[in-house]
Amino acid sequence: MIEFFQPPRRLSCGIVIVNDAHELLLCHVTGHDHWDLPKGGAMAGETPLQAALRETREECSLALEPSALLELGRLPYRARKDLHLFGARLPRVDTGTLHCESRFTDGNTGARLPEMDGFGWFPFAQVPQLCTRKLTAVLHERLDLAAMLARLREREALAA
Repeated sequence: MIEFFQPPRRLSCGIVIVNDAHELLLCHVTGHDHWDLPKGGAMAGETPLQAALRETREECSLALEPSALLELGRLPYRARKDLHLFGARLPRVDTGTLHCESRFTDGNTGARLPEMDGFGWFPFAQVPQLCTRKLTAVLHERLDLAAMLARLREREALAA
């Protein structure tokens, strides 16, 4: 049997944030025409949970409690990349108060720009019009956002 070298799959960790109006919080990716979840790669020694919390804090200034998150698991995303996602239920935060602290250098101008330049709450059904095909597949085919919201509500009711 011949074994072929398989490069390790990269991992991006993030949080799927929903509210009771069946809306999803998305971040607009600077310089692109699509919206995304707050997510990114783990630093050395970080767990997926720690990375997801840090990325959410850096990309949309939300500091969430680990105990409020629902683990959604590791999901196939791209050819060599998986997502490790967590779910969170929040009240409808005013997106005008959110900001992105993480920056990248624009290849054309050399300017330091925020990774995310806008934030919005969008109905679950609007995801295909806003997100990439790959993220839409994760959010609509591999996850059920309405069922995730129901699980978060149930868990919070049991904890009360």
